[in-house]
Amino acid sequence: MRDADPTDIPEPRSNPYLIGHEIAEKDYLGAWSSGRLAHAWLICGPRGIGKATLAYRMARFALAQGNAEANAADMFGAPPPPTSLAMSADDPVFRRVAAQGHGDFKIVERGWSDSKQTKRKTVIGVDEVREIGTFMSMTPAEGGWRTVIIDAADEMNSNAANAVLKVLEEPPRRALLFLVAHNPDRLLPTIRSRCRRLDLRPLTQSQVTILMGRYRPDLKAADAAALAVLADGSIGRAMELADEGGVALFRDLMELLTEVPKLNIGRLHALSDKALKGDVFRTLTGLLSWWLARMVATGAKGGLDTLAEIVPGERDLARKLLTAATPAAWADVWDKIGHLARRTDAINLDRKRSLMLMLMAVENTASLGRAA
Repeated sequence: MRDADPTDIPEPRSNPYLIGHEIAEKDYLGAWSSGRLAHAWLICGPRGIGKATLAYRMARFALAQGNAEANAADMFGAPPPPTSLAMSADDPVFRRVAAQGHGDFKIVERGWSDSKQTKRKTVIGVDEVREIGTFMSMTPAEGGWRTVIIDAADEMNSNAANAVLKVLEEPPRRALLFLVAHNPDRLLPTIRSRCRRLDLRPLTQSQVTILMGRYRPDLKAADAAALAVLADGSIGRAMELADEGGVALFRDLMELLTEVPKLNIGRLHALSDKALKGDVFRTLTGLLSWWLARMVATGAKGGLDTLAEIVPGERDLARKLLTAATPAAWADVWDKIGHLARRTDAINLDRKRSLMLMLMAVENTASLGRAA
C-alpha cells in the first residue's frame, strides 16, 4: 500500500464534492421545499458510489438550513426555496459535522473491536444504536433539526435493527434519520417501509474517470480509464484498485488466461506467488470473478463485439472461453471461485494454492469443453 496522499478521496464526513447523484439531491430538496419531508431516508446502492457522502450532505443541509430558515422567518418571512445541497468545507456547520462536534448531529457505525481502534466490529450492535431514540427526541440545541446517520444500516444485528424500528414507529418531531445501505434487502421490511428510499445508480465510466483525475492526478490517463472500467461504477473500488496495483495485476491475469486451454506453469506460479503479498489475493480473485461474470453477461447478450477491452485481446479470449464451454459452465466456475475465496479468508487457507486452484478450474473447464 502506498503512503497517504493529500489527493486521496476524503472520508464522507469531510468530503464537500459529489457527482452523479443529482436526481437524489433534487428529490430531497423537493421534499424539503414542499413541506412533506420524510422523517427517515434510506439511501441504497453499491459500495463506493457516494451514498454516505450524500447522507452527510443531506444532514448538513438540514442542520444549516433549518436554523437559517427559523431565523429568516422570524425577521423577514419564509426564505426562498433552496436549490442545492452544496456547502463549503469552510462553513462552520461543515467543519463541526466533520469533526463530529455538532450538538444536533450523531453518526452510528460499527464500533471498534480493540482498544487501539485498528479494527472495527463486523456488525453494528444494539449498544451503538441505543441512544438514537433519546437523542432524536431532544429539543434541537440550535433551534433547527436533529440528524442521525447510520452507516451502514444493513450491518446492524437483529437487536440493533429492532431498536431502530422502535424509533421509526414513533418518529420524533424535527428529527431526521438517514440510513445508508449497500444491500437494503438485509433490512427488516418494516424498516424499509417506513423510509423514503433513494436508489443511487453506479457512476458512469466518465464520472469515475473525472473523480480519479481529481483524487489521483498522478495516474496515467490509460490507467485511470482502465480503472474506471474495472471499478464498475464505484469510485471507492477504483481507488482501492489504484492503491493495490489493480491494472497491472489485471494485465498479468489476462496474459496468463490467453494461454488456455493449457496454462503456462511458470507464469501460473509467478502470478500465484503474488497472492502471498498484502491484499493481492483479494484483488486478483475479485478481478477474476468480475471478468468471468462480465464475459458471461456480455456473451449471453450476444455483444462480445462491443466488449470494451481493458487490455488488447480480451474479446478474443472471451470468444475462446465461450466457445469452449457454455455460459452455465462458466457460471459454475464463477461460483466455485467465490466460494473458495471466502473459505480461504475465513479459515486462513494457503492463498497461493487457492489462487492456483481457481485458475486451474478455468483451465479445466476450457479443456473439458473443447474435448466435448
